[in-house]
Amino acid sequence: MPALDTDLTGELAREQAHLDDAREQLARMRRLAESLDASKASDAVSGEVLGRVLARRIASLQDDPRTTLFFGRIDVEPAGGPAEQFHIGRRHVSDEAGDAVVVDWRAPISTAFYRASPIDPMDVVLRRRFGVDRGRLTAFEDENLRASEQPEAGSTAGSLLAAEIERPRTGPMRDIVSTIQPEQDEIVRSDVTVSVCVQGAPGTGKTAVGLHRAAWLLYSFRERLDRSGVLVVGPNRAFLDHIGAVLPSLGEVRVGHATIETLLEHGRVRADEPADVATLKGDARLAAVLHRAVWSHVVRPSEALVVPRGVRKWRVPAYEVKGILDELAARGVRYSAARDLLPQRLAHHVLLEMERSGEAPDDRVQDAVARSPAVKKYVASVWPALDPHGVLHRLLSDADTLGEAAGDDLTADEQAMLLWDKAARTKGAARWSRADMALLDEVDDVLRRVPSLGHVVLDEAQDLSPMQLRAVGRRASTGSVTVLGDIAQGTTPWATGSWDDAMRHLGKADHDLVVLDRGFRVPAVVIEYAARLLPHMAPGLGAPVSVRENPGRLELRPATRDDLHAEVVRAVETAAAAPGSVGVIAADDSVEAVSAALAAASVPHGRLDVDHGDDEDRQVEVVPASVAKGLEFDRTVVVEPSAIAAAEPDERTGLRRLYVVLTRAVSELTIVHAEPLPAELS
Repeated sequence: MPALDTDLTGELAREQAHLDDAREQLARMRRLAESLDASKASDAVSGEVLGRVLARRIASLQDDPRTTLFFGRIDVEPAGGPAEQFHIGRRHVSDEAGDAVVVDWRAPISTAFYRASPIDPMDVVLRRRFGVDRGRLTAFEDENLRASEQPEAGSTAGSLLAAEIERPRTGPMRDIVSTIQPEQDEIVRSDVTVSVCVQGAPGTGKTAVGLHRAAWLLYSFRERLDRSGVLVVGPNRAFLDHIGAVLPSLGEVRVGHATIETLLEHGRVRADEPADVATLKGDARLAAVLHRAVWSHVVRPSEALVVPRGVRKWRVPAYEVKGILDELAARGVRYSAARDLLPQRLAHHVLLEMERSGEAPDDRVQDAVARSPAVKKYVASVWPALDPHGVLHRLLSDADTLGEAAGDDLTADEQAMLLWDKAARTKGAARWSRADMALLDEVDDVLRRVPSLGHVVLDEAQDLSPMQLRAVGRRASTGSVTVLGDIAQGTTPWATGSWDDAMRHLGKADHDLVVLDRGFRVPAVVIEYAARLLPHMAPGLGAPVSVRENPGRLELRPATRDDLHAEVVRAVETAAAAPGSVGVIAADDSVEAVSAALAAASVPHGRLDVDHGDDEDRQVEVVPASVAKGLEFDRTVVVEPSAIAAAEPDERTGLRRLYVVLTRAVSELTIVHAEPLPAELS
């Protein structure tokens, strides 16, 4: 950026003074919060709640000296109103009089910072962005939105924005509040009642958009979502570690995080199974099969209920019990909830018999009858208590049980695929697979309703099976969802080919589908190279377009088999010589050898298959291809692309896995290979 003249230097000094004042005001706000005493609440419970609120408030007022409290400014001149300036930042800061010194990026007025344009200025006459270095302002860039005016002399529109997007980084993902684009902002500020599905190509910022949407929702609908909760579901633990700092940096620490495995953790996974079996278990038809399997346990009674009470015995005929069972089943409540109602319904019929005989029983008598051993034993015989593991164990162990539950939904061959070759004798000894976890969750929901959250953010959704999508969807059955993914990055045999289908399985057929195809993070030379794979593994899907001026760098490094790891070491050393993160991505079974070669060459590095979650930021990370999705590095070294593709169960999935791996670089991609590259890259 050109050197600032004297007037511009003076303006930068005034902005720095405003930043210094904002920091003082934030410190004052924090001291005030720290001075409040939760122990003076009216009672212990209120004191505990107030203490937690104060702790969160104090944490949200923490200043980070490495960055600034604001990153932009808008000058607004509304028709018929006074001209005002608003400094836009990550949190609200006010002075002692209560006037805003910094406006939270989520506030309604901040919308204009992201969306105002010369065509629709939204009353904004000037938008200013700031350059930052170690917590101090180093430059600013003005954009005049009045068509008759020109940009400020001495600044180039967009250079600071581009510099922030391309800034080297190590450690977890950062927030993007200073670089949100208009199309991203529209997604972020979608109403809490709207379920949004984002088809986002690599580098379009879809993950960051989803996280910022969660932060905006919590700001705009705080009371509602504080009660019901917000959950972020990601593809793996390494991914959650990567994104884990974003929401806390925005002042939001009350958001849950889970992988699909931890969300559906109904026991220990102890078995693997063929891809075709796992795909069948993930099929949505299994929902109807499991529903029938549960409700088939309700027995049509052949004998009357007999309740001894005193010297008399009271009878409820079997045909009346059948009517009660049918009525409860028709109510649409969960199996266990209906079972809990059954003793009272039976006891009510006993009371009717008592009244017809001239007695005058009250509610206490009905409760006593409902709790009597005779009623309990009868309920157990016609409506047994169930648990998910017992239901699924019986279903997968017994051909007759499975055949009855399958109905017309599964063929004989499909039933044979589902049955265990050697069934465990008990449910406790069963060796459950990952696909079984979604089935257990489905059964659990048939038995008792899974509680719903206010909002769920689901990333890399294209990889989930229909049954897994149903499991996520039931956790937002009364709330909304933000679904993020890319059809081209589907790397499971059951990956969805249609967002309409996926959203239907989530229970959100009524949704907004948004396509993000402008790549801000992946450079043009990298995305164009990776896009050669699209016609072969995602025909009909448009190629993403990089909008960055910096085209990036792509290097192909052929090697011999004997020299492969030495060439990898040289490529990593070159990449690590510049600031920023380096990801070394290899097929899962090659990670150990790659790490050993780097260690032998004294190249410090971590491994995301063993080191994730230890809070240590390393410049170089060795990454198994299976966990690369959702991650990004300034420079990546991809080892043996053919081996990465060949490790998957089929060609389409292999090419999609390779597409993911090739699009993790923000600036440079180096490919080291001894085997020929896949023909699709030619």
